[in-house]
Amino acid sequence: MKTLQIGIVSAARMQARTLAIARGEYTSAGGEPTVWFSSVNSFAQVLSERNQALLALIAREKPDSLTELAWRAGREKSNLSRTLKTLARYGLVALEMSERGQRIPRVLYDRVQLDVSLRPLPPHSAQSVTTGEDVPCTDT
Repeated sequence: MKTLQIGIVSAARMQARTLAIARGEYTSAGGEPTVWFSSVNSFAQVLSERNQALLALIAREKPDSLTELAWRAGREKSNLSRTLKTLARYGLVALEMSERGQRIPRVLYDRVQLDVSLRPLPPHSAQSVTTGEDVPCTDT
């Protein structure tokens, strides 16, 4: 089973972490999240019940195109496309190209694990619970 590790961090904290990595002052430890959200609320919006159902549908049915997925999901293709682009920005889906030039959605993980620290963190740790603008941050 493949699990996506997700963390919560403010944009300012992520910037500080990224700069510390670039300066060689911090090395990402194994097991740290690779995808970051700026708040628990933004995480909840991206992984809403409706989007979880969409991810399950993609994993189960393995549609060959966005048109097929829109039909199976009962959603407008344009709205579905925006949702899938958001999910792809966070690494939850991949939009592959078919030989005919159609985008094929694929779910990349079986599970998502959210890592939220409830204690003060060291200066270079990026796991602080804050609110603010949501900036998708991936660290691979």
